[in-house]
Amino acid sequence: MTVYEATISKISQLPESLVQEVNDFIDFLLLKYNSELPQLTESDFSDYLKNLEAYEEKLARGEVQW
Repeated sequence: MTVYEATISKISQLPESLVQEVNDFIDFLLLKYNSELPQLTESDFSDYLKNLEAYEEKLARGEVQW
């Protein structure tokens, strides 16, 4: 049984009021995950951009050839 299946099985045993709490917590986790994701993506691209700019400068100075 996967973690997903085990979680669904446990949720199906809960009363409706607790299922609502689980749903609220899942919404919180999704919000937290989605707000952190752009920051990670942006930092990855900033390193790439720095390397690209350095390469373009070397190319313009003739230090590297296309």
